[in-house]
Amino acid sequence: MKIYPFALAALMLMSVSCTKQQSMGIQTENLDTTAIPQNDFYQYACGGWMQNHPLTDEYARFGTFDQLGLKNLEQVNGLIQDLATVQHTHGTIEQKIGDLYNLAMDSARRNEEGIRPIIKSVEALDTITDRAQLSEVLGHAMEFGLWNMYVDADAMNSSMNILNESQGGYALGQKDYYFDQDEHTKMIRAEYLKHIENVFSLYGYIDGDLAAKIVLRLETRLAGAAFSNVELRDPIANYNKMTVDSLQRLVPQVDWKVYFDAIGIDPQVLSVGQIRHLQEAGKMLAEESLEDLKTLFCWQILSGASSYLTDDFFNENFNFYGKILSGKQQPSPRWKRATGIVNSMLGEAVGQMYVKKYFPEENKARMLALVKNLQASLGDRISALEWMSDATKAKALEKLGTFTVKIGYPDKWRDYSALDIDPSLSYYENIQRAVKFEENYSLSFLNKPVDKTRWYMTPQTVNAYYNPSSNEICFPAGILQYPFFDMSADDAFNYGAIGVVIGHEMTHGFDDQGCQFDKDGNLNNWWTEEDKKRFDERTRVMKEYFDGIEVAPGVHANGAFTLGENIADHGGLQVAYHALMMSENAKPEGKRLTEKDGFTPAQRFFLAYANVWANNIRPEEILQRTKSDPHSLGRWRVNGALPHIDAWYEAWNVDESSPLYLAPDKRASIW
Repeated sequence: MKIYPFALAALMLMSVSCTKQQSMGIQTENLDTTAIPQNDFYQYACGGWMQNHPLTDEYARFGTFDQLGLKNLEQVNGLIQDLATVQHTHGTIEQKIGDLYNLAMDSARRNEEGIRPIIKSVEALDTITDRAQLSEVLGHAMEFGLWNMYVDADAMNSSMNILNESQGGYALGQKDYYFDQDEHTKMIRAEYLKHIENVFSLYGYIDGDLAAKIVLRLETRLAGAAFSNVELRDPIANYNKMTVDSLQRLVPQVDWKVYFDAIGIDPQVLSVGQIRHLQEAGKMLAEESLEDLKTLFCWQILSGASSYLTDDFFNENFNFYGKILSGKQQPSPRWKRATGIVNSMLGEAVGQMYVKKYFPEENKARMLALVKNLQASLGDRISALEWMSDATKAKALEKLGTFTVKIGYPDKWRDYSALDIDPSLSYYENIQRAVKFEENYSLSFLNKPVDKTRWYMTPQTVNAYYNPSSNEICFPAGILQYPFFDMSADDAFNYGAIGVVIGHEMTHGFDDQGCQFDKDGNLNNWWTEEDKKRFDERTRVMKEYFDGIEVAPGVHANGAFTLGENIADHGGLQVAYHALMMSENAKPEGKRLTEKDGFTPAQRFFLAYANVWANNIRPEEILQRTKSDPHSLGRWRVNGALPHIDAWYEAWNVDESSPLYLAPDKRASIW
């Protein structure tokens, strides 16, 4: 996982506990020993796990990430319920957590309230009678809009925060859903149209069919001007710094001073992410009828509120986004959804309490040692690169040496005192308050120096990230447990699991996007022309290889879209394996790892790596993730990544007879 200035993203799951546990390491029940590892390593390493964890109706995909998250979610929920069953003084963090959870659990109250919580927001649209009002209305809007605004580090001056704009306004999220002509995507569009009509009907619209057609037409217009997922991966193309006066000339249909005054900010400069999309949004404001624009805004209000209203709204929302789009058969139990909301809206407050109880400090110490070893390993590999000049190597090593490492939890915690959770108000109204609080928190950084201590994930998150603007790697407490990290397991296991995760995040600093940022986090070329050309040639091998993978009948992986994550997996494997070998070679002969449970240390390394990606997944989810997820599917993070790793061939005696075999000159060799 990486975080770029134009998109803060999280990959997996929330909630954590990091209790001590007995030694695990490689679990033989996770294997499918009927499979031949040289022919299908994923099936061999993960087949037992997959058989023992069939998909239940609430999941579109269930893997080891989800298994860990589920275990932790149950423990987190128990602690939240302890707060929710006691009355606390209003304004305390305990009151906010407990009351928000209780509001999320109270479906009977939501059913009784019906559409009352959103009437005010919808009826406010009736006050728009003149196109000149739109600039102010969009500035005030929290529930709807045609683009996004957020504050983050200036990509070319990473020590300062500026306002950033990015494309938005279309609820399917992925441009491809509006234009692809394969039968599955056409079915999705048809069902989406029905979904829009159904939601309008639940609110009481008489002409829901007409409203749905208007919404789809306007969303398609916005999506048509949007960047593709591949275009969004170009940091330079998505950085267009300008003054507000320049923005006014670029998109004259919006009075930007009025717009920013309505938000309550005074940006000195801003970066427009996707110019053609913003220009198209401006043209829409001038060309589309007010009634059609208000229909789109009404849809955005209703769609955004559906999860916080009656069971009918929730079920309709789940039917499309859960069943049709992802293949789920039933929603997660209400307690899981309620716990997730508390984690989402009060994440660091929850994290602060749970870290105290569940995160052993010795985990942090061992992680710091692992990170240090991985940094040394990557440094060795950079120094040994034959294709890179000494000048570029020096810059790369300088960048590696200035990595900031964050492990477990932040040194300072967020203040939630300004967020008022009021149980006398509806669930939806409290969600609006929480969203507005988060918006104000983001805007509070505008025109200020970047806070290097800020975390972009909560401690209970099961994930990790690299942030190029701060040149930092972060490993929250949530991921520092089995199957990623086991204090009682040997180094072969931990280097294959958490070691590759560490190496993965480090490599993001040198993938096709991260390599464009310097040691200070600025978008700045530090490569010689010839070295960058050679780098691009080597990454092209990875792109073309993944383009050739058929993930479903007639559907191929998108090698350009997944390139950064595939480079990071490749680098993580190379760096972690090299670090393990360095560690072993530094030990006296009698202290080195030996065969265990029938597997050599090298074999255990690759089994541990593969098991991290064990999962079962529905056909619908495969198609959705292929369009929307920059990570390759779990199977191909194993069977697609390992054929490029020479050490895997040696560990498992893979030869030309294997269907996974790649000739040495066909293998990617980057970091």
